[in-house]
Amino acid sequence: MAEKKYVFLNRDLSWLSFNYRVLLEAADRSVPLYNRLSFLSIFSSNLDEFFRVRMPSILAFTGIKAKKTALRDEYPLTLAKEVQETVQVHLEEFGRILSKEILPELEKNSIHLCYDGKIKKEHKERVREYFLTQVLSFLQPVILRKHNQNVFFLENNVIYFLVEIEFNGQPGKTHYALVNIPSGDMPRFLQLSPIGDVHHIVFLDDVIKANLTELFLGHVVKGAWSIKLTRNAEMELQDEFAGDIAEKIEKQLEKRDAGSATRLLFDKELPDAAKDFLQRYLQLHNEEMVEGGRYHNLKDLGDLPNPSGKKLTYDKWPPIPHPGFNNHSSIFESISESEKILHLPYQSYNYVLRFFNEAAIDPAVKEVCVTLYRVAANSHIVNALISAAKNGKKVVVFVELKARFDEANNLKWSKKMKAAGVTIINSIPDLKVHAKVALVKRKENNTWKNYSVMATGNFNETTGKFYGDHVFFSADDRLSHESAMLFDYLQSRKQPKEYGKIAFRHLLVSQFNILSRFNKMIDREIRNAKKGKEARIIIKVNNLQEKKMISKLYKASIAGVKVDVIARS
Repeated sequence: MAEKKYVFLNRDLSWLSFNYRVLLEAADRSVPLYNRLSFLSIFSSNLDEFFRVRMPSILAFTGIKAKKTALRDEYPLTLAKEVQETVQVHLEEFGRILSKEILPELEKNSIHLCYDGKIKKEHKERVREYFLTQVLSFLQPVILRKHNQNVFFLENNVIYFLVEIEFNGQPGKTHYALVNIPSGDMPRFLQLSPIGDVHHIVFLDDVIKANLTELFLGHVVKGAWSIKLTRNAEMELQDEFAGDIAEKIEKQLEKRDAGSATRLLFDKELPDAAKDFLQRYLQLHNEEMVEGGRYHNLKDLGDLPNPSGKKLTYDKWPPIPHPGFNNHSSIFESISESEKILHLPYQSYNYVLRFFNEAAIDPAVKEVCVTLYRVAANSHIVNALISAAKNGKKVVVFVELKARFDEANNLKWSKKMKAAGVTIINSIPDLKVHAKVALVKRKENNTWKNYSVMATGNFNETTGKFYGDHVFFSADDRLSHESAMLFDYLQSRKQPKEYGKIAFRHLLVSQFNILSRFNKMIDREIRNAKKGKEARIIIKVNNLQEKKMISKLYKASIAGVKVDVIARS
């Protein structure tokens, strides 16, 4: 069957469906209350990233006049409108869940989150005192005038108030000002004294809004509405084939938060005149103006205090120990005895840390090679690699500097490792390396014994506590030999076609053999189905975007193969 007869879902609309699935967890009454708040937080954070990463391409490419091409297939002319309409529906559902379900449930647990801006009279003095002593010094009010139109800069994803004021002596003449809400410098929520048995919490936004007259002394404050600008986070690295990629990325990081606007989120109560003024002042297009609620950056709901003393979250389950590792004092002895697999986060990530820590201090270990994509801010693994280098071992680390939003952290650790004597391989031009592979070369009884580790998730002890991933440990010479071949390729920093063919027989490696091997495996299941044998394909992925592979899975399903795809989006 021709590919065009298959149904393909747009990647961006599909991603929005995934994020809506997160939102549905917040709507699930069987989920503990503060975990529901966490899902609202995750939904909000995800959507912010979508507008920073995906929306710029959508806005750019849907405006290009093109014939029926692959570009037009991915970015149909209606896509921007469909995305905006879908997001609006999701935001309305977010508001409904929060106001109609979550807030009443908080009230039932004697927690009142002020969500209408109306501060109780019993708390007004405390709120004013907090504003004057803790908040005021962080505020930077700016009157918006024509002469500063091209100078004033709205920071990415920072919340502001657009304030309408009348200057003293100029009745009837409207002026506008912007006031930052410094939630990055202080808690977003202020816990106030109980009234009776009810605990009261207010947004930092309302602390500021209730005291705006302290900022504009002698003038009349007519109103204030929250806004937030999201900026393009993509980095321009077209020329990365020439020069130092680390230096280029550092320069681009300086520009990231100054990217072009992709969305201005504004309070739906913002008057039309104020909205029109703001749109003109910031030189935004209609499609970049997105109506929202009274409060923005509701990812902060994950930090809402719980003063009730009640248990309003799931119980934390300690990770299960792995008996195969615990029965040996040396992790290398354990792996040599038999291959091991960790299922995270259900089993402890400490075994991964043990692997690197033992490699760092074991005199028999002579060489350590590893690929790093995203590491923890205070990475125990990187510190172990630094320790290994200081202990005289050869340490080779491939660092993917283009891991989005982790570029700065990866640059920091690259410099620290290099200073300690680690051989650093930086990103390959026009290629992003997602592989999570480690190889340890150990001298045992005057012969070399190699140990390899392969993971579906990052070598990151922080995310290893809550991401669902698998880590495979092996002393199989076939796997370690091919892991060494992979590191030889990475050290070349060449393009796959330029490097030439590598005879991977056991590892599936993108750009080399992964698609051809997948095709062969799917063909095998199709043959089994046609012979009446059991035929099954189970795939677990973050994203499935390769059209030829999707078409092949359609073909397998039509042939009678049972196909299960577990996909995030």
